[in-house]
Amino acid sequence: MKEKKTAPLIISVSGLRGQTGYALTPEVVQCYIFAFAEFLRFKYRETGGMEGKTVLIASDGRESGLWIAEEVERGFRAAGVKVLNIGTAATPTLGLMIRHLGAPAGVMITASHNPEPWNGLKLFNEEGRVIPKESGERVKRFYRTLKEEEFVINSEFEAKTEAEGEEEIQEEVPQLPKPAVFQKPHIDAILKLVDTKAIKKQKFHVLLDSNHGAGSVLAPVLMKALGCTLTFTDPKEKPDGKFAHTPEPTEENLKTICPLMTKNQADVGFCQDPDADRLAILAEDGTYIGEECTVALCALDLFQNGKKGPVVTNCSTSMMTRDIAARFGAKYFMSAVGEANVVDKMLEVGALFGGEGNGGPIHPKVGFVRDSFLGMALVLDLMAKTGKKVSGLAAELPQYYLAKAKADLPRNCLEPLYDEIRAKYPDAETDEQDGLRLTWENSWLLVRPSNTEPIVRIFAEAPTKKEADKICKAVVKMAKAY
Repeated sequence: MKEKKTAPLIISVSGLRGQTGYALTPEVVQCYIFAFAEFLRFKYRETGGMEGKTVLIASDGRESGLWIAEEVERGFRAAGVKVLNIGTAATPTLGLMIRHLGAPAGVMITASHNPEPWNGLKLFNEEGRVIPKESGERVKRFYRTLKEEEFVINSEFEAKTEAEGEEEIQEEVPQLPKPAVFQKPHIDAILKLVDTKAIKKQKFHVLLDSNHGAGSVLAPVLMKALGCTLTFTDPKEKPDGKFAHTPEPTEENLKTICPLMTKNQADVGFCQDPDADRLAILAEDGTYIGEECTVALCALDLFQNGKKGPVVTNCSTSMMTRDIAARFGAKYFMSAVGEANVVDKMLEVGALFGGEGNGGPIHPKVGFVRDSFLGMALVLDLMAKTGKKVSGLAAELPQYYLAKAKADLPRNCLEPLYDEIRAKYPDAETDEQDGLRLTWENSWLLVRPSNTEPIVRIFAEAPTKKEADKICKAVVKMAKAY
């Protein structure tokens, strides 16, 4: 029998991710959450500690989320921290509810776009955003120290805590509100950004692929509020984590979904990842518009509605959004890759809007979290205001082609590779805030080590596929020589 391939635990500054039953075990979850709790206690030490405060947790619907939630609660209890589990919810909903309920922090149980049997933990601060890099590094240090000390939860202490304090804890922890209650603040924040009447008048037919993830919880509520007819790609859709296809909403993974557009005579198709912070778009004719267009279309809607302010995307996002900002006289800024980095830059420059090219729009008035529901509403608003189909709107965006590749590369070979790339392209402007980025007038190249895999990622964008592929392949060839 062929041995099942497993991967090591991946720990980043925003959380961790691993295969359940292998790298991601109950002991790992308990230890990591205890480390996060220690970080929170230290953070709030001068304002009363964590006494009287309750951390929120939610999950994206994967079956393993049930036992992970139990271990998360166990880890927090061992550290003397109360927890409120709001159940299956989208990542942006959890972020918003942290602010709405005044919670000091939150934990989203999700592996984002990773397939089964992956799952993970994403950490949030009191602002309802993924914790900044500096905070994430401190949690990692706490975790590593605990692991070195062979941390385990004392079973006798835990049993005593449960026996003596269960009634008291139940009284102190806020009661879980009904789904409609914690959905409403999220929906209301989004609706304030769009012309609900104009959208309702169009009576759009929306095809939605939530792929048995958390997106199916909130999406029907939003579509009803916008007067849209909603058809799920799977009639038996529910957030149970039983993915109908590989979760990441890429063109390859949505091949079976695209034909459903014409079959259902839908006006637009929306495809989410399991925790619903990413959005890919399908045109009315079944064409995959993709994730890179999501942020660009959202920015276009905001600017056409007269909104003003800077825009931020990360350095691996298409130039489409940059060009749209320039068209409306808005300042454009780039950050390092990663949601936390985008949010940091947005706060620094007072951004109107931001996001990542993986289909993750971010609007400060909704929350500092990538939000597929925000993307849906803004795209529908753009369709309603312009009277144009999705295919027409996409065709009017600045036209670029973004090539992506990856290659195995030892970390100690990064700098020699960067030197070789600089020598090959001496005419380019260089930026080293995240790996090595070379920029020309209408094209760019980014080479950076992955935060989640032992590889180097390569991105190249140019006006044509031929130009982008040429740059990308040249760098792949260089990387493979090491």
